[in-house]
Amino acid sequence: MPRYGRNLAGRDFAVGDVHGCFTALDRALDAIGFDARVDRLFSVGDLVDRGPESHLVLQWLDQPWFHAICGNHELMTWRSALGDPYPHVDHLMHGGEWLACLADEQQQRIGRRLARLPLAIEIETAQGLVGLVHADCPFDDWRDMQRQRWDTLDPAGSVGGCCLWSIARYENRYDRPVKHIRAVVHGHITLRHAEVLGNVHFIDTGGWRPGGHFTLLELETLKPLRGPSAAGRKNR
Repeated sequence: MPRYGRNLAGRDFAVGDVHGCFTALDRALDAIGFDARVDRLFSVGDLVDRGPESHLVLQWLDQPWFHAICGNHELMTWRSALGDPYPHVDHLMHGGEWLACLADEQQQRIGRRLARLPLAIEIETAQGLVGLVHADCPFDDWRDMQRQRWDTLDPAGSVGGCCLWSIARYENRYDRPVKHIRAVVHGHITLRHAEVLGNVHFIDTGGWRPGGHFTLLELETLKPLRGPSAAGRKNR
């Protein structure tokens, strides 16, 4: 599992699902005074599908200050792009039609890049370690996450499937903290406002859809900052 060291020069943030709405995300970053020279942004996955700008995903992944994990929509996208569609969900019915509009070579580039995204990452802060997993943490002890062989983990298996698809923790209001980690951050399930169960933070507040907004969770303080979801992307 990749681990990022402490940011000694600036701030670190996590953001919920983007779903191809990078213009709105850029405005949210402007609203919180994000400084790309020193700050870092960590995505909990679902960068693509549904929104109008999914084709820009590689431009964002190429930014040195932007890091992402794999969400279920990345899984569906890279499998479609590489000619092995995910059999359990119709990607086209879940916002994947944009991919078919791209040239084969561009589809391949996007597919190969998204296939390399990790299912989980860790970020060091002065207050302790923070973990990012798209949908749910399969364990009550983060050390069990650390013991996984992530380089060979099957995304469709029980652990990978929970990381990418599960809503059980939120649905059951399961508030037992995950041990041996300061906080775990998820997206996947869209809420009106960010919520916390134990030490698990749910931060997808629908910045990708009308009436929603992006939540930027500052990882040092675990304070959620609210950004606008209006359009108007600037070059960064």
